[in-house]
Amino acid sequence: MSAEPALLSLTEVARSISKKELSSREATQSCLERIKQWQPHLNAFMAIEADDALAAADAADAALARGKVSGALHGVPLAHKDMYYDAGKVVTCGSKIRRDFVPATTSTALQRLKDAGTIRLGSLQMVEFAYGPTGHNSHYGAVHNPFALDHITGGSSSGSGSAVAARLTFAALGSDTGGSIRMPAHFCGVTGLKTTYGRISRAGAMPLSQSLDTVGPLARTVEDCALLLGLMAGADPEDPTAIASPIPDYMAATREPMRGLTIGVPTSFYVDDLDPEVARVLDETIATLKREGANVVQVELPDQRQLTAAAQLIVAVEAASFHKRWLIERPQDYGPQVLMRLQNGLAIPGVSYLEALRWRGPALSAHMAATAGVDAVIAPAAPVPAPTIAESDVGNSPDAESVIHRLTRFTRPINYLGLPSLSIPSGFTRNGLPVGMQLIGRSFDEATLLRIGAAFQRVTDFHARVPKLA
Repeated sequence: MSAEPALLSLTEVARSISKKELSSREATQSCLERIKQWQPHLNAFMAIEADDALAAADAADAALARGKVSGALHGVPLAHKDMYYDAGKVVTCGSKIRRDFVPATTSTALQRLKDAGTIRLGSLQMVEFAYGPTGHNSHYGAVHNPFALDHITGGSSSGSGSAVAARLTFAALGSDTGGSIRMPAHFCGVTGLKTTYGRISRAGAMPLSQSLDTVGPLARTVEDCALLLGLMAGADPEDPTAIASPIPDYMAATREPMRGLTIGVPTSFYVDDLDPEVARVLDETIATLKREGANVVQVELPDQRQLTAAAQLIVAVEAASFHKRWLIERPQDYGPQVLMRLQNGLAIPGVSYLEALRWRGPALSAHMAATAGVDAVIAPAAPVPAPTIAESDVGNSPDAESVIHRLTRFTRPINYLGLPSLSIPSGFTRNGLPVGMQLIGRSFDEATLLRIGAAFQRVTDFHARVPKLA
């Protein structure tokens, strides 16, 4: 076991606590010590609740001593994106408008993790109302990348990606509407799972786009994501879109080899205009998949640009609809970039929105036909490594808009189709920036993605590299 408990994976720390090899207080104190060290440099936390966390850890240790175990994550300290309602706790949603908002209910996903025994370290920073891909926030400041402090984390789950990478929390909930789990995972060198639309309840999670929002984890390993998914997945009477389909044994899937599976590499779009180092990592990842027994073939996907355009239209309209009252009453309380994006959504015709929704079914059918011969598709999570905070700062960099547009090219199509996608750390640039690849699967077949990802992590160590402060 690591001398520093915070460096353990989620599954390792949960196992160590359950076996009484490590106390919840020791695990919590270790995280808090790293938070104290890193937070001034990262700005990853919105709130740190050290005293409450240690008290909860002591209670968890006392319960375990009496033989009372809450669940698979008994006594494990976690922090989550500050958009998951937690009754009695301030949930800012990264905004000025909800700076003092205290919900009366707890989100289903968060409650299921609490029921499994987790304790709260605090809450994590995020892009204002989850509407941005970089990690900038005009109200609370940008979140910084632990591997290169002047570079972005990706958004909108910026604090989640940064905190998991720096080992300040063992895992964190994010949300993915256009890539907001996979981009921070890619830029920060952690594992992130965008689940199938409807796999995890969204009740009590701040909405951005009701047709695209998904809940999912960021963690150190694929195994960690599998554990969290199994705890959160399933139907929920509070969310009619949460599907009551059978829940596989995701942890068992992570123990299977990838030998015999067929993985597709797109012939275009996802391999076009790549940064040379991302292209190199893609080639190296494909070579590893082949060595581990996967059959790698080329696949020709339908036009992904149309999917991106449809996803952007839907999120613009649905986000504007949710924010309409505040846009009228409190426009001055939005950051300029988020305000502009929301106002643009108000100008989109209803006919265009309905056409984008109606085309979703045929587009999914075309995608499934194109990928019928493969178990998953491999592609970069983004075409570039993390740009700097300065060069992606809208208002202060003349090229920021083009930089931002490029970041989301490879993630939005998957949200439009509602498919699952797993981002795994796959390499580093020569300057030490992480690069992630995403595995794209079939609806509700997260198990296959987890199987491939875990097999990849058994023979690579990119997910195990820990950033260091200079």
